[in-house]
Amino acid sequence: MRKVRAIALIAALTAALAACAKPGDQQVPDTSPPEITPTTQRLAGIHVPDFAIKPYQPFSRTDAVAIAMREWRLFDRPVHDEPPGTMEWHGDDKPERQPGYWQRVGEYWWIGQDADSNTSSWTGKHDTFGSIFPAEQDGNYAWSAAFISYVMRIAGATNRFPYSESHSRYINIAAKMARGTATNWAVFAEPPQSYAPMLGDLICQGRDRDARLRFRDLPARSYSSHCDIVVGISPTELSVIGGNVGDAVSMKHVPIDAEGHIANASGVPYDTRYPWMVVLRVLYDQ
Repeated sequence: MRKVRAIALIAALTAALAACAKPGDQQVPDTSPPEITPTTQRLAGIHVPDFAIKPYQPFSRTDAVAIAMREWRLFDRPVHDEPPGTMEWHGDDKPERQPGYWQRVGEYWWIGQDADSNTSSWTGKHDTFGSIFPAEQDGNYAWSAAFISYVMRIAGATNRFPYSESHSRYINIAAKMARGTATNWAVFAEPPQSYAPMLGDLICQGRDRDARLRFRDLPARSYSSHCDIVVGISPTELSVIGGNVGDAVSMKHVPIDAEGHIANASGVPYDTRYPWMVVLRVLYDQ
Protein backbone atom coordinates (compact mmCIF):
# COMPACT_ATOMS: atom_id res chain seq x y z
CA MET A 1 0.00 0.00 0.00
CA ARG A 2 2.88 2.36 0.82
CA LYS A 3 4.41 1.74 -2.63
CA VAL A 4 1.03 2.37 -4.32
CA ARG A 5 0.69 5.71 -2.51
CA ALA A 6 4.23 6.63 -3.52
CA ILE A 7 3.62 5.84 -7.18
CA ALA A 8 0.38 7.82 -7.09
CA LEU A 9 2.26 10.79 -5.67
CA ILE A 10 4.82 10.50 -8.46
CA ALA A 11 2.02 10.57 -11.02
CA ALA A 12 0.55 13.68 -9.40
CA LEU A 13 3.90 15.44 -9.42
CA THR A 14 4.39 14.50 -13.07
CA ALA A 15 0.96 15.83 -14.00
CA ALA A 16 1.67 19.11 -12.22
CA LEU A 17 4.90 19.54 -14.12
CA ALA A 18 3.25 18.63 -17.42
CA ALA A 19 0.69 21.37 -16.87
CA CYS A 20 3.51 23.89 -17.12
CA ALA A 21 4.60 22.63 -20.56
CA LYS A 22 4.28 24.77 -23.66
CA PRO A 23 1.73 23.64 -26.25
CA GLY A 24 3.19 20.85 -28.38
CA ASP A 25 5.87 19.86 -25.89
CA GLN A 26 6.18 16.08 -25.64
CA GLN A 27 8.22 16.13 -22.44
CA VAL A 28 8.37 17.96 -19.13
CA PRO A 29 9.89 21.44 -19.75
CA ASP A 30 13.64 21.06 -19.96
CA THR A 31 14.98 24.56 -19.37
CA SER A 32 16.58 23.26 -16.20
CA PRO A 33 16.63 19.99 -14.22
CA PRO A 34 13.91 19.31 -11.66
CA GLU A 35 14.77 20.31 -8.11
CA ILE A 36 15.72 17.53 -5.71
CA THR A 37 13.57 17.71 -2.58
CA PRO A 38 13.31 15.24 0.31
CA THR A 39 10.04 13.99 -1.23
CA THR A 40 11.41 13.45 -4.74
CA GLN A 41 14.54 11.88 -3.29
CA ARG A 42 12.42 9.43 -1.28
CA LEU A 43 10.29 8.58 -4.33
CA ALA A 44 13.38 8.06 -6.48
CA GLY A 45 14.52 5.61 -3.84
CA ILE A 46 11.77 3.25 -4.98
CA HIS A 47 13.95 2.53 -8.00
CA VAL A 48 17.40 3.93 -7.26
CA PRO A 49 19.97 2.94 -4.61
CA ASP A 50 20.98 5.55 -2.05
CA PHE A 51 24.57 5.71 -3.26
CA ALA A 52 23.37 7.02 -6.64
CA ILE A 53 20.76 9.47 -5.33
CA LYS A 54 22.75 11.37 -2.74
CA PRO A 55 25.35 10.54 -4.23
CA TYR A 56 28.10 9.00 -2.11
CA GLN A 57 30.84 10.09 -4.54
CA PRO A 58 31.12 12.94 -7.07
CA PHE A 59 29.67 12.29 -10.51
CA SER A 60 32.82 11.24 -12.36
CA ARG A 61 33.80 10.09 -15.83
CA THR A 62 35.98 7.40 -14.26
CA ASP A 63 32.96 5.84 -12.60
CA ALA A 64 30.75 6.13 -15.69
CA VAL A 65 33.38 4.41 -17.84
CA ALA A 66 33.90 1.70 -15.22
CA ILE A 67 30.16 1.02 -15.03
CA ALA A 68 29.85 0.75 -18.82
CA MET A 69 32.87 -1.56 -18.96
CA ARG A 70 31.41 -3.71 -16.20
CA GLU A 71 28.18 -4.16 -18.15
CA TRP A 72 30.12 -5.00 -21.32
CA ARG A 73 32.06 -7.69 -19.47
CA LEU A 74 28.81 -9.04 -18.04
CA PHE A 75 27.58 -9.59 -21.63
CA ASP A 76 30.80 -11.52 -22.39
CA ARG A 77 32.69 -8.68 -24.12
CA PRO A 78 31.07 -8.63 -27.58
CA VAL A 79 32.74 -6.42 -30.23
CA HIS A 80 30.47 -5.22 -33.02
CA ASP A 81 32.71 -3.67 -35.67
CA GLU A 82 30.89 -5.12 -38.66
CA PRO A 83 28.64 -2.86 -40.76
CA PRO A 84 25.11 -2.55 -39.36
CA GLY A 85 22.87 -5.49 -40.17
CA THR A 86 25.65 -8.02 -40.72
CA MET A 87 25.74 -9.44 -37.19
CA GLU A 88 22.21 -10.18 -36.08
CA TRP A 89 20.71 -12.73 -33.74
CA HIS A 90 17.34 -14.27 -34.47
CA GLY A 91 14.37 -15.29 -32.35
CA ASP A 92 14.99 -16.44 -28.81
CA ASP A 93 18.72 -16.80 -29.53
CA LYS A 94 19.10 -13.06 -28.94
CA PRO A 95 21.32 -12.37 -25.91
CA GLU A 96 18.77 -9.94 -24.45
CA ARG A 97 16.32 -12.86 -24.07
CA GLN A 98 18.71 -15.27 -22.40
CA PRO A 99 18.59 -16.18 -18.67
CA GLY A 100 20.52 -13.62 -16.66
CA TYR A 101 20.59 -11.13 -19.53
CA TRP A 102 16.89 -10.36 -19.85
CA GLN A 103 16.82 -9.60 -16.12
CA ARG A 104 19.82 -7.30 -16.50
CA VAL A 105 18.07 -5.40 -19.27
CA GLY A 106 15.12 -5.16 -16.89
CA GLU A 107 17.43 -3.46 -14.37
CA TYR A 108 18.45 -0.91 -16.99
CA TRP A 109 14.78 -0.09 -17.45
CA TRP A 110 13.93 -0.16 -13.74
CA ILE A 111 16.81 2.06 -12.61
CA GLY A 112 17.37 4.11 -15.76
CA GLN A 113 13.77 5.30 -16.09
CA ASP A 114 11.68 7.33 -13.70
CA ALA A 115 9.46 5.40 -11.32
CA ASP A 116 6.21 6.52 -12.97
CA SER A 117 7.21 5.35 -16.46
CA ASN A 118 5.52 2.29 -17.95
CA THR A 119 8.83 1.37 -19.58
CA SER A 120 10.43 0.90 -16.17
CA SER A 121 8.69 -2.49 -15.94
CA TRP A 122 10.10 -3.82 -19.21
CA THR A 123 12.84 -6.45 -19.47
CA GLY A 124 14.75 -7.90 -22.39
CA LYS A 125 11.67 -9.91 -23.32
CA HIS A 126 8.74 -8.71 -21.15
CA ASP A 127 6.31 -5.82 -21.53
CA THR A 128 4.74 -3.60 -18.86
CA PHE A 129 2.43 -6.41 -17.75
CA GLY A 130 5.14 -9.05 -17.51
CA SER A 131 4.01 -10.77 -20.71
CA ILE A 132 6.63 -12.13 -23.11
CA PHE A 133 6.64 -10.20 -26.38
CA PRO A 134 7.64 -11.91 -29.67
CA ALA A 135 11.35 -11.68 -30.44
CA GLU A 136 10.66 -10.04 -33.79
CA GLN A 137 8.91 -7.16 -31.99
CA ASP A 138 11.92 -6.21 -29.89
CA GLY A 139 12.32 -2.99 -31.88
CA ASN A 140 9.31 -1.71 -29.94
CA TYR A 141 11.25 -2.33 -26.71
CA ALA A 142 14.65 -0.96 -27.76
CA TRP A 143 16.77 -0.44 -24.65
CA SER A 144 19.86 1.45 -25.83
CA ALA A 145 18.76 4.75 -24.25
CA ALA A 146 17.73 2.92 -21.08
CA PHE A 147 21.29 1.58 -20.90
CA ILE A 148 22.85 5.07 -21.17
CA SER A 149 20.35 6.37 -18.61
CA TYR A 150 21.27 3.51 -16.28
CA VAL A 151 24.99 4.26 -16.55
CA MET A 152 24.47 7.95 -15.83
CA ARG A 153 22.08 7.29 -12.94
CA ILE A 154 24.33 4.74 -11.23
CA ALA A 155 27.36 7.01 -11.78
CA GLY A 156 25.63 9.70 -9.69
CA ALA A 157 24.26 12.20 -12.22
CA THR A 158 21.18 12.60 -9.92
CA ASN A 159 18.68 15.07 -11.43
CA ARG A 160 21.18 16.59 -13.89
CA PHE A 161 20.73 13.96 -16.60
CA PRO A 162 17.44 13.76 -18.58
CA TYR A 163 16.73 10.05 -18.18
CA SER A 164 14.64 8.71 -21.02
CA GLU A 165 13.77 5.73 -23.20
CA SER A 166 14.73 7.90 -26.21
CA HIS A 167 18.22 9.20 -26.99
CA SER A 168 16.64 12.20 -28.72
CA ARG A 169 15.47 13.49 -25.34
CA TYR A 170 18.96 14.11 -24.01
CA ILE A 171 20.44 14.99 -27.40
CA ASN A 172 17.90 17.80 -27.73
CA ILE A 173 18.50 19.04 -24.21
CA ALA A 174 22.26 19.05 -24.86
CA ALA A 175 21.61 21.08 -28.02
CA LYS A 176 19.49 23.54 -26.05
CA MET A 177 22.32 23.83 -23.52
CA ALA A 178 24.68 24.71 -26.39
CA ARG A 179 22.21 27.32 -27.70
CA GLY A 180 21.68 28.82 -24.25
CA THR A 181 17.98 27.92 -24.08
CA ALA A 182 18.40 25.36 -21.29
CA THR A 183 20.49 25.48 -18.12
CA ASN A 184 22.05 23.28 -15.44
CA TRP A 185 21.85 19.95 -17.27
CA ALA A 186 24.97 17.77 -17.36
CA VAL A 187 25.02 17.34 -21.16
CA PHE A 188 26.27 19.87 -23.72
CA ALA A 189 26.18 19.35 -27.49
CA GLU A 190 29.45 19.80 -29.39
CA PRO A 191 30.11 19.70 -33.16
CA PRO A 192 31.80 16.40 -34.13
CA GLN A 193 34.28 18.21 -36.39
CA SER A 194 35.63 20.57 -33.71
CA TYR A 195 35.36 18.80 -30.36
CA ALA A 196 37.42 15.73 -29.50
CA PRO A 197 35.40 13.34 -27.33
CA MET A 198 36.76 12.55 -23.87
CA LEU A 199 36.28 9.43 -21.79
CA GLY A 200 32.72 9.31 -20.55
CA ASP A 201 31.33 11.54 -23.31
CA LEU A 202 28.57 10.30 -25.63
CA ILE A 203 28.70 10.17 -29.42
CA CYS A 204 25.35 10.07 -31.19
CA GLN A 205 23.89 9.34 -34.61
CA GLY A 206 20.57 9.63 -36.36
CA ARG A 207 19.18 6.27 -37.43
CA ASP A 208 17.07 4.87 -40.24
CA ARG A 209 15.07 7.65 -41.89
CA ASP A 210 16.85 10.21 -39.67
CA ALA A 211 20.39 9.20 -40.64
CA ARG A 212 20.83 12.50 -42.50
CA LEU A 213 20.46 14.60 -39.35
CA ARG A 214 23.48 16.81 -38.63
CA PHE A 215 24.58 19.00 -35.76
CA ARG A 216 23.03 22.10 -37.37
CA ASP A 217 19.61 20.40 -37.30
CA LEU A 218 19.54 20.08 -33.50
CA PRO A 219 17.39 20.27 -31.51
CA ALA A 220 14.81 18.56 -33.68
CA ARG A 221 11.39 17.03 -33.27
CA SER A 222 11.04 13.33 -32.47
CA TYR A 223 13.60 11.26 -34.35
CA SER A 224 15.31 7.88 -34.23
CA SER A 225 18.83 7.94 -32.81
CA HIS A 226 21.50 6.07 -30.88
CA CYS A 227 24.31 7.04 -28.51
CA ASP A 228 27.39 5.21 -27.23
CA ILE A 229 29.67 6.10 -24.34
CA VAL A 230 33.40 6.60 -24.93
CA VAL A 231 35.42 4.13 -22.83
CA GLY A 232 38.82 4.21 -24.56
CA ILE A 233 40.89 6.55 -26.76
CA SER A 234 43.87 5.66 -28.95
CA PRO A 235 45.69 7.81 -31.53
CA THR A 236 43.49 6.43 -34.32
CA GLU A 237 40.15 5.40 -32.81
CA LEU A 238 37.69 5.56 -29.97
CA SER A 239 36.39 2.51 -28.14
CA VAL A 240 32.71 3.04 -27.40
CA ILE A 241 30.08 0.94 -25.66
CA GLY A 242 26.36 0.95 -26.33
CA GLY A 243 23.32 -0.99 -25.26
CA ASN A 244 21.11 -3.03 -27.57
CA VAL A 245 23.90 -3.28 -30.15
CA GLY A 246 23.60 -6.81 -31.52
CA ASP A 247 20.96 -7.31 -28.79
CA ALA A 248 23.67 -6.96 -26.12
CA VAL A 249 25.96 -4.41 -24.47
CA SER A 250 28.62 -4.24 -27.15
CA MET A 251 31.82 -2.37 -27.98
CA LYS A 252 32.72 -0.87 -31.32
CA HIS A 253 35.63 1.21 -32.59
CA VAL A 254 35.22 4.58 -34.26
CA PRO A 255 37.99 6.20 -36.36
CA ILE A 256 39.29 9.65 -35.43
CA ASP A 257 41.76 12.11 -36.94
CA ALA A 258 45.02 13.33 -35.44
CA GLU A 259 43.13 15.88 -33.31
CA GLY A 260 40.72 13.28 -31.98
CA HIS A 261 37.67 14.41 -33.97
CA ILE A 262 35.18 11.88 -35.35
CA ALA A 263 34.30 14.02 -38.41
CA ASN A 264 36.11 16.16 -40.96
CA ALA A 265 35.86 19.95 -41.22
CA SER A 266 32.58 19.63 -43.11
CA GLY A 267 31.05 17.47 -40.38
CA VAL A 268 31.22 14.26 -42.41
CA PRO A 269 32.10 11.32 -40.13
CA TYR A 270 35.28 9.36 -40.81
CA ASP A 271 33.30 6.26 -39.88
CA THR A 272 31.66 4.92 -43.04
CA ARG A 273 29.28 2.69 -41.06
CA TYR A 274 27.52 5.20 -38.82
CA PRO A 275 26.38 8.81 -39.43
CA TRP A 276 27.71 10.37 -36.20
CA MET A 277 26.15 13.83 -35.89
CA VAL A 278 27.00 15.17 -32.43
CA VAL A 279 29.18 14.66 -29.40
CA LEU A 280 27.53 15.12 -26.02
CA ARG A 281 30.08 16.54 -23.64
CA VAL A 282 29.06 15.26 -20.21
CA LEU A 283 29.67 17.80 -17.46
CA TYR A 284 31.06 15.52 -14.78
CA ASP A 285 32.11 16.81 -11.37
CA GLN A 286 35.52 15.30 -11.91
